[in-house]
Amino acid sequence: MKHLSWLAYRIWGSYKKLAPGIPVLALLLLTQGCVSETKDDMITHTVYFKLIHGKGSDEEKLFIQKALDLGKISTVHNLRCVREVSPKNNFDFGLIMQFEDQDGYDTYNNHPDHVDFVENVWQKEVAEFQEIDYVESEF
Repeated sequence: MKHLSWLAYRIWGSYKKLAPGIPVLALLLLTQGCVSETKDDMITHTVYFKLIHGKGSDEEKLFIQKALDLGKISTVHNLRCVREVSPKNNFDFGLIMQFEDQDGYDTYNNHPDHVDFVENVWQKEVAEFQEIDYVESEF
């Protein structure tokens, strides 16, 4: 919420000089898309990996961009790429995304863009990985 408040302040500060009467409701509507939609019953798909490319290389950046493009698949929610900061494992990056339900996850898995990415990018450029898919615990 702190980040949203900062963003709302920045937007309000930019527009209040142009339109001093802008309603607060309009400001909230402008910032609504900045908040991720997460529910406890969503499937969280995570994959942590090490690439064959050198750290910071153009190839590494291109791989990450291609991976993030999978977020265009309609059933993917909250896709983000994370970078490992601990020496406790051998992975450099992680991809984390969520799905509303099993149908959404299956749609993603079988989507032509995902299949193409796995066959033509992932399998050629990933040295090692660990995939974990989970839902919120019920106990």
